[in-house]
Amino acid sequence: MRIHPLSEQLANQIAAGEVVERPASVVKELAENSLDAGAARIEIDLEQAGVKLIRVRDDGQGIHRDDLALALARHATSKIASLQDLERVHTMGFRGEALPSIGSVSQLVIVSRQAGEDRGWRVECRGRPSGQDPQPAAHPPGTTVEVRDLFFNTPARRKFLKTERTELGHIETLVKRLAMGRFDVGFTLRHNRRELLGLRPAASGPEQERRVVDLLGRGFLEHAVHLEHEAAGLALRGWIASPAFSRSQADMQHFYVNARAVRDKLVGHAVRQAYQDVLYHGRQPAYVLYLELNPALLDVNVHPTKHEVRFRDARLVHDFLFRTVHQALAGPGGGVSIPLDHSGAGAGAVVSPTPPDESSRPAPPFLQRPMPLAVREPRDAYAAAFAAQAPAERPTSSRPVVTDSESGPPPLGYALAQLGGVYILAENAQGLVLVDMHAAHERVTYERLKQGLGSGPLRAQPLLVPQRILVSVREADLAAEHRELIERLGLEVDRLGDESLVVRAAPVLLQGADVERLVRDLLADLVVYGTVERVRQEVNQVLATLACHGSVRANRRLSIEEMNALLRAMEQTERADQCNHGRPTWVQLEMRELDRLFMRGR
Repeated sequence: MRIHPLSEQLANQIAAGEVVERPASVVKELAENSLDAGAARIEIDLEQAGVKLIRVRDDGQGIHRDDLALALARHATSKIASLQDLERVHTMGFRGEALPSIGSVSQLVIVSRQAGEDRGWRVECRGRPSGQDPQPAAHPPGTTVEVRDLFFNTPARRKFLKTERTELGHIETLVKRLAMGRFDVGFTLRHNRRELLGLRPAASGPEQERRVVDLLGRGFLEHAVHLEHEAAGLALRGWIASPAFSRSQADMQHFYVNARAVRDKLVGHAVRQAYQDVLYHGRQPAYVLYLELNPALLDVNVHPTKHEVRFRDARLVHDFLFRTVHQALAGPGGGVSIPLDHSGAGAGAVVSPTPPDESSRPAPPFLQRPMPLAVREPRDAYAAAFAAQAPAERPTSSRPVVTDSESGPPPLGYALAQLGGVYILAENAQGLVLVDMHAAHERVTYERLKQGLGSGPLRAQPLLVPQRILVSVREADLAAEHRELIERLGLEVDRLGDESLVVRAAPVLLQGADVERLVRDLLADLVVYGTVERVRQEVNQVLATLACHGSVRANRRLSIEEMNALLRAMEQTERADQCNHGRPTWVQLEMRELDRLFMRGR
């Protein structure tokens, strides 16, 4: 067949196949245009889940009369003018494909008025631009884009749409995601004249918290820790949920880069890695995070829908995200307590939050206070908790007298007794503390083992028979380039040829491990994420197993001194609020709840 140019309409329809997947895609493009126009308020009206009508109205800066026709032309935009602009994109859209693509598969009307003008102007596009000059129209300052009969001229595309309820669900999810990224903008969503979402602009901390509650539910915020951190030209803020609030699906993972919602493998890997020591197997963390960086260090022009981005220094971003989230989970306030209902069953976990303004909402009934690291009991009692697992004496009925008149009892209080050979009962300033002694001791032991291993190179052990591995040229290049880093992980890997490596030593702690699989996984991490943590993950798994076997078991009788030593050790240990499998190690039952259980004061 001969080569021939495509018609403008067909080219637009092909582009529409990339940009306009479903009604939600149209709402996304139009709402992002409104955000780029500086809108403080966006109203979205739908009929039949957007198939019959999508109307997006904003109070932004509007479109000049002479630019309305250009708005329907392919690759025409006000957002970039040069390659330098493309390298520093700070707007949501910039390709200039959205409006002509939408107009090629619908009946499109744009009405816009700039501030200071005495009238608005209107243009139409019914599958193709009408070619008429803009017509005068009454309109307040801002822009309204109306899309009717989506896919009216491409019926095959319409057949691929799901039910009205499903398509509406996609639009609701999209608008919520946009609203989560722009607290400064108000959003209204109506379907068949019924309001589904009404959000005012949220400038203050309490207003932003209220929006998070409106979009994700109060449960998320009550389980969340607020974080803010800046380093190396990067800034991260937002909320991360307690590991006890983990999900079966990744449906509460919202990540924004310069206010743009993205789904990025590097980001997901960094956050999952930060949770790896405290999250139950197979569960997903919940978070709302905002990363800010220089636009010149970010490439957003890698995907038609702009959901994916590319970082210039991927390793720096990965390490920054991992360390920030990891430290936030390990710090004070990242703990959990389980509220008890009247049947005695767990009702869910509550994290002590540190939001911008704690007075914006009432405290949950069971609140775990942050645990400071100051410990006033003698360290020899702390050491006793990790003595050889010999049978201990039964606890005496008398409790050791410890005076602490200055600051009161420590966060986890003082031990009272042991329950069922499994739980430690302690009294603190708030009321009763229950501790799962095995889970708590397992976390303390695990963290001590990791500290003992240190941050230096892992000790290597030569293999009796060096192992040859066939790899790609790129993987072999990476192994040579990162040789020093790989050696710090206890692996001695040499290059034999263009596509072959030889492993001569492996970490002592991983004796008997599948060395070839380990090296291949490590190189895969280097290819995708630019970092290698695979070996340390494997080592941590071994340490976790050692910690589990070395911790006190159920039905082991502890003395009061041993119980108090364990409580003090927990207060000095990072992530002591969850065991290595993501289960809580302690819960708080406050005096007011105890009074309520016994109907005191009624």
